[in-house]
Amino acid sequence: MSKSLQLNLSEEEVSRIVEMAWEDRTPFEAIELQFGLNESQTIELMRSHMKASSFRMWRERVTGRKTKHLKLRGFQETRAYAPAQYKIRRY
Repeated sequence: MSKSLQLNLSEEEVSRIVEMAWEDRTPFEAIELQFGLNESQTIELMRSHMKASSFRMWRERVTGRKTKHLKLRGFQETRAYAPAQYKIRRY
């Protein structure tokens, strides 16, 4: 990974980016919006912070996955939580 990219990110930020990149429904555009890393920079970060076998497994999973790219999605995310997450108890 380029030195300038490495110097500008804390360990917590790198950890969060890796977590977001692993999530199937988090698009690369969300990572770019939050951290300023485009898809190729995210891939570079993942390559430099993962074991080679883990990186290959991740790339295989995300390559061609529609949910990782906003333009390829056939749906628009309309909620930020699961419907059952905030149940209101009525007595």
